[in-house]
Amino acid sequence: MKIMAAFLKYDYGIKERGESLEKTAFLPALQQVSGNVIPFWLEDHGYWEDKQKLQNNILEFAAENNPDIIFFILMRDEVTKKTIECLSKNYTTVNWFCDDQWRFENFTRFIAPILTYSITTDKYSLMKYQQLGIKNVILSQWGAGDYVENIDFDNIEYKYDVSFVGGKNPTRAWIIDYLNKKGYRVTCFGNGWHEGSVSYAIIKDIFLRSKISLNLSNSVQSDFRYLLSSWQSVKEYLSSQKRIEQIKARNFEIPCYGGFQVTNYAPGIEDYYTIGKEIAIYTGLEDLAMQIEYYLNNEQERKAICLSGYKRSKDYTFEKRIKKVFEELR
Repeated sequence: MKIMAAFLKYDYGIKERGESLEKTAFLPALQQVSGNVIPFWLEDHGYWEDKQKLQNNILEFAAENNPDIIFFILMRDEVTKKTIECLSKNYTTVNWFCDDQWRFENFTRFIAPILTYSITTDKYSLMKYQQLGIKNVILSQWGAGDYVENIDFDNIEYKYDVSFVGGKNPTRAWIIDYLNKKGYRVTCFGNGWHEGSVSYAIIKDIFLRSKISLNLSNSVQSDFRYLLSSWQSVKEYLSSQKRIEQIKARNFEIPCYGGFQVTNYAPGIEDYYTIGKEIAIYTGLEDLAMQIEYYLNNEQERKAICLSGYKRSKDYTFEKRIKKVFEELR
């Protein structure tokens, strides 16, 4: 089975943000499914410079390589409907829809009908597909690039009390500022933070060597204190559609690499982890600060939850997710 992977090489296509999840996790997972995976990196074919060139190059690349499956992770109009329709006539086309929680109405509903198969990570959107008469839909979920075996939890040398890995945005900066003012030093890594972006291998080490790894919301913040903090906050709240919390890859990466996770609540997370036993959930700023204080001072309980979350995560890798997807495709 030959798979053409039409992916972004860098996070959001921006080299300065580091390598994308498509390259570090999805591509290796596809290679485990098939030994014949051909990457088509969008940035190398006119992604930023010439949109029409990109369409032509995708069509030509597919014709030259004649894949059985073309696998996309599209989030916007980087590949046009006309191009997808043309590809779907000759190949099995598949797209992993990342953000159906808030992109379904303005993106998915227009693209899914012209694909051979759609993959969604949002079980609450399945009825929307059904209502549109779209039947070839597979429910999957995010995961980790791999699972680190045989971690010695009794002898971890911790470097950070609290850490966060992820891009800086106004909401996250506001949360970190709040925690800093409360006296909790949070070391932040990622695009826009002082520590900057780090490689996937270093991210794994950060999770392992942090007593607490934060997974902070990437949705629009509705806390009135945030809205009152600046006019930009109000403008962001009024203009953004990203108001629904989502399960993301980070929810699985932290425990897969031996980290203790404190995360915002996202609908459905309880399908994968037992709250309070395998991960810790926060629902607001005060709640977050309280849990940081508690788990920094209750080491045995923190370790027990960390170990339980780690054991639960063994099946939560992209390799196993993708293998299951392709079993359904067959």
